[in-house]
Order: sequence, then C-alpha cells, then structure tokens
Amino acid sequence: MTERPRTTDSVLAPVAAPPRRRVSPERVAAGLTIVALLGLSVVALRSVEIDPARMLQSWSNAERFFGRVGAIEFPPLGELLQLTALTLGLVICGTLLAAVLSVPVAVLAASNTTPGPVWRAAARFVTVLARAVPDVVLAMVFVLLFSLGTLPGILAIGLHSVGMISKLFADAIEQIDEGPRTAVRAAGGTRLQQFTAGVLPQVLPSWVATVLHRNDINLRGSVILGYVGVVGLGMEMSFAFKSLDYGLGLGYALVIFVLCVVMEIVSSSVRAAMLGVAPTGRGLGDRVVRRATRRRTPGASAAVVPDAAAPVSVDSMLRRPWDRTRVRNTSWGAIAVAVVVASVLVCDVAWSDLVTVWGGVPAVAVQFWPPSFGSYETSTMVAAMGETIAIALAATLLTLVASVVIGSLAARNVAPSRGMRSGMRLLLVGIRGVPEVILAIVLIVVTGLGTQAGTLALALGGVGLLGKLIADSFEEVSAGPERALAATGATRLQVYAGATLPQGTRALVGHTFYMLDTNIRAATLLGIVGAGGVGYYLLNASQGSNYGAVTAIVLMILVTVLAVEGLAMWMRKVLR
Repeated sequence: MTERPRTTDSVLAPVAAPPRRRVSPERVAAGLTIVALLGLSVVALRSVEIDPARMLQSWSNAERFFGRVGAIEFPPLGELLQLTALTLGLVICGTLLAAVLSVPVAVLAASNTTPGPVWRAAARFVTVLARAVPDVVLAMVFVLLFSLGTLPGILAIGLHSVGMISKLFADAIEQIDEGPRTAVRAAGGTRLQQFTAGVLPQVLPSWVATVLHRNDINLRGSVILGYVGVVGLGMEMSFAFKSLDYGLGLGYALVIFVLCVVMEIVSSSVRAAMLGVAPTGRGLGDRVVRRATRRRTPGASAAVVPDAAAPVSVDSMLRRPWDRTRVRNTSWGAIAVAVVVASVLVCDVAWSDLVTVWGGVPAVAVQFWPPSFGSYETSTMVAAMGETIAIALAATLLTLVASVVIGSLAARNVAPSRGMRSGMRLLLVGIRGVPEVILAIVLIVVTGLGTQAGTLALALGGVGLLGKLIADSFEEVSAGPERALAATGATRLQVYAGATLPQGTRALVGHTFYMLDTNIRAATLLGIVGAGGVGYYLLNASQGSNYGAVTAIVLMILVTVLAVEGLAMWMRKVLR
C-alpha cells in the first residue's frame, strides 16, 4: 500500500497576487490637467452665455435678415471667373511658397536630421511662431509694404502656413525607416544625398498630402484676408456685406463653398494618380475618385500587380519604359506644373517690389515697435484676451462633444450601417466647406454681436475637422480587441465603449489639443467681424494705424499659443 503524499505548507499557501501596476506621478498630473481643462471649459461655456431660448426668441432677426437677402445674386460670369482664378492662384502660390520654405525648417526640426539640439529648438520655435502670428496680421504688414494686390496675400499665406506644414513635414521625417539613409551614408553619401535618396522618397506621399490639406485650409482662410485688403473673392464678399448687399455676399460665400468641395476632389485625384495611393473612401473626394476609377473588368485588378518572378535586368532598371503608368504620372506632373505657372501668371506679381521693398521696411518696423496698448488699458486688453481664450475653450468643448458622436458614426468599424457612415462623412465634408467667418457673420446677424456668435461659429466649423480626425483614428485602431468582445456576445455599444474608444483615447486627446490651438487663433480672427474677444481690438488698432497695439496683441497670442503647444507636447509625451 502506497503512502499518500503529504501536503506541504507550500502547496496550501495562497498564490501571491501579481504586483499592481504603479501609475507614474506624471500620468496622474496629466489626468488632473485634463480634468482641470474640462472644468475651465465648462466655466467658459457658461461665461459666453449661450442661451438656446434667447436664440429662438431672436429668430425674428433671422427672418428679417433672410427677407432682406432675397434671392442669392452672383456677379457677371466673366468677373466671377476672374475673381475665382485670382483667388485660386493666390492660394496655390502661397501654399507652394510655404511648402518650399518648410523643407529646410523641417529638416532642422526633425530629431533624426537636425545638426544639433540648438538647431532643432530654433526650428521648432519658428514653426510655433509662424502658427501663432495670424495671417491677417501678416497681411496688414505686407499691405503697408506693398500696397494692395496679390503679393501681400501670397506672402501672408505662405509665411503663416510654414508653421503647420513644417511641423507635419518634421513629424514625417522622424517616422522614416532609417535603413535607406544609413545605406547612403555608409556608401559615402553627403547629407544632401542622404536626404534626396534616403529620406525624400519615403516622406513624399505624406508631404504632398499635407500640402494639399493646407491648400484647402488656405482657401477657406483667404476669406478673412479680404477684410484687410487682400484681393479675391473674400475681399468682394466683405465689400458686399459691408454695403448690406447680403444676396451678393452669400453668392460669393456659395462660390467659396463649392471651391472647397472641388478642392477636396482634386486633392484625392492627385493622391491617387500622381503618388499611386489608392483612395481610402473616407472623404467625399475619395469616394468620387474611387468610383470614377473603379475597373469593370474582372481581371483588371490582377493586371496592376507586377510579376514577382519576372526577371529584372539592370538595363531595364536604368531605362524605364514609357508604359501607361509612367505616361500617366508624367502627365499629372505636367498638369501640376502648368497649374502653378498659370497661378503665378494670374496673380500678376510685381516681382520688382521684392527688390525695392527693403527701403520701406525700417519705416514700417518703427510703426510696429515698441509694442504698446496705446489708449487701451492693460486690464482691458488682458480681459479681452481672456475672453478669446474662453471662446476657444467653450467652442472646443462643444466641438468635442459633437465630434465624438458624429466622428464615431462616421467610422467604418463603429457605424451601424454603410448609409449612416456615408451620411456622416458627407456631413463632415459639408461643414468643412463653410468658412468659420461666414458662419460667424450669419450668427451675428441672428444673435447679435458678442461671444455667443463666435463660440457657435467655431464649434460648428470645428466639427468638420475634429470629427474627421476622430473617425480616421477610430478606423485605425487594432481590430483584435473589438473582435474579442464581439465574440463574447457584446453589443455594438459595448464593443465601442470597451475596445474602440479606449484605443482611440490618446489620439482623441492629441486631436483635441490641436483643435484648442486652432480655436485660439481662429477666435482672434472672428473677433474682427464682431464675434467678441481680442480680435475686435486688433481690427480697431489696425484701422486706426495703432500698430504698436497690434504688436502687443500678437505677443499675447504668441504667449498663449506657446503655452498650449508646450502643454500638448507634454501630454503627448506622458500619454504615449
């Protein structure tokens, strides 16, 4: 008879629980910061006094406004085509100037291509400074230097856009595969050869997409530049509204909206044709291009895949045949060059002014320096800046709430049906097509002057951008956790709350800070048309030639944007 094994104390001892994950103090601080910002946003939302009941009561103002508008009017066709071509040419030239200037700034700002930390810090500061100085202020300066015309608009758009484009260029450079660049360096290649052969081919698709996206933003932003003397559709629209010709003003606004939608379709076509990037179908332009280029023959899709087993000779690599793909890409490249040349010709830039302008720089610089509030009290200007920040916070909160709902329903892995997703995507495109300044003008007519109109205009306009970013981020989350929850019988809402939303939280936080940064600058611009905040004083200072006050206001905006940028960088680092 065998003896039963004795049970030892070690067997009966309870299994030690795994150590609890320790939360770092920085993550706790980041969480508390988010809670504090949400609390401040709620307080700001209450301070702007958005009252739906009062808005309904003021609907009589809207009825009188639309009765005064009557039928939407358009200028003569020839004049409209000329203004449209001039606006497009100005925007394209300004965006192209920004793209060229952004390349060296991005190389210096990227951690893997910069010569040293001092260069990187300086380049990063340039990107923040360019974003902080409103393009309207730059346009004011250049109008003083060059008088009216297209050159002030081109320079204002170009220099201001350097901030966003160079930042995204630098981010793309930091994400490259270092293998090709290391190989070129090992072969004795110079820094220029490392960039052109090891970096540029990897980042080119991202760069082109960034430039096209910025061109769309600049097209909408060109509207506000018309209020400070930059020629184009925006200037004519401002004249129409100032003269109370609302029918003509809304006609110009409708033309700008159509141009924004067409620009998205063209951008998708360029990505699909020039870069060989297949349309994702996420936006209206992508869907149009995808349906237009869909192959009808069943074997066509296999024809575009190269035969991996086919031998490739050195001669064939050196002498590329003029096949259909190469002819198509070359044709698109030629069209792009032709569009740029046509844009330069349409703008009719007086290039000699770039040589003679330097003599007038000291006289203009003296007007802007030293900064001074002039007749305005410091407390008044600080309160106005606080009002602008409150508008931005309140608008960001409203945008976030609406964008989470609409953006989620626009995501492929969240939407209950294809029709719902397509409808939400179409709604986001439509919202993005309407410039915030037009929304602000209409809301000011309905609700009156003040922060309420500016907050609602920013909130509505921001949904188009933030909703799209949220939808794209949710579609890019890992499908594994979603499938695991679905396999356990979880509902669609439970899958969303337990898998999709937690994975997309980091991107959601980053996009929200980007929206806050954008809204601070946009709130300043909307103040120019009477939407409250420091923009009102900025317009008065510029019209009264009190340029020292303009500089002081810009410095306040710069400090605020730097603070938001630093906070966003810290949050992204902690929540990584």
